[in-house]
Amino acid sequence: MPSRSKGRGVPDVAFILPDFRMGGAEKVALCVIEYLVSQGCSVDLVLLRRDGELLGMLPPEVKIVDLGARRIRNAVRPLIRYLTQQKPGTIQASMWPITIVAIVANFLAGRRAKVVVSNHAILSAEFPSRFRRAMIGSTTKLFYPFADARIAVSRGAGDDAAALSSLSPAEFTVVHNPIHLPSKISGDARTEAAWDGAALRILTVGRLKAIKDQALLIRAVARIPSEIHARLVIAGSGELESELKALAMQEGVTDRVCFIGSVEDPWPLYATAHVFVLPSHEESFGNVLVEALHAGLPIVSTPTVGAREVLSDGRYGTLIDDPTPDKLAATIVAAAAVEPDRPALKDRAQQLSGEASLEAYKALLCAC
Repeated sequence: MPSRSKGRGVPDVAFILPDFRMGGAEKVALCVIEYLVSQGCSVDLVLLRRDGELLGMLPPEVKIVDLGARRIRNAVRPLIRYLTQQKPGTIQASMWPITIVAIVANFLAGRRAKVVVSNHAILSAEFPSRFRRAMIGSTTKLFYPFADARIAVSRGAGDDAAALSSLSPAEFTVVHNPIHLPSKISGDARTEAAWDGAALRILTVGRLKAIKDQALLIRAVARIPSEIHARLVIAGSGELESELKALAMQEGVTDRVCFIGSVEDPWPLYATAHVFVLPSHEESFGNVLVEALHAGLPIVSTPTVGAREVLSDGRYGTLIDDPTPDKLAATIVAAAAVEPDRPALKDRAQQLSGEASLEAYKALLCAC
């Protein structure tokens, strides 16, 4: 573990994550870290593994601590050592079971730090197996009472975590994810190449995994009449990439689906798309929905907990119940044909994820 640089005091906050890859929780952490540093707080980023595209985007004042833990269970001892030696004022742990590891390590280190945990998923949906649900339930019931604060990214996420942990929903503080919302966005050459001159530009952003259900969207694109000249850009990477590419070939739409991979800056995609689609089975909040709102895009989404909250039950986008590929295809075409109230959408994004969320995090994490 690297030693603290000369002259730097005890960190106000230590963020604990598995790594710093391009994920929703990691992007939220980056946004909060940037804000805290701008407010004069000293911040450590404690990672199980020093890995991830977002590392290069951290403010230079942030110290990165690599616990060198290949597995979560191997992180407890080095985390205890870190807490004992560096004595951060607050530790902010995101995502179960990292939240449990942080509480246990802090307890064994003599309860040296204030502990704030946050969950960025609907845990009952993210881990649907009976065994995993039992593990989540038993560990959160046992350890979450020892956390000083528990953050939920939406009311629905808080209710879900409360039910699993047998705590009251009132014991979870709802803080919507803060997101960097640039004042201006525009396209670039790479983005235009991805759209390949399409007349209907459909965008989705997210990890390529089953719960995101990009397969449904690919099947929907296959059912949009070819004369409309639609093209889907999928931004993200994940374990299902090969399977999804095979599905696009099977559906005969390899020329209408572009897998652009993970992108550090998705805003050129939002700036040049015509409609944003989120076909997920479940979302606790949906950072990408807020980004699409900020871009002023028409939105089509499944009615997840997060989508209902972000889109205010359909006021700021179209929620599609029990979508089939045919139904989703028709809904996408219809949504793209209507000019949205772009100022209202941008205002909604700012209301959800602007400075108020950052201030709420600061109030929970440090007094700097």
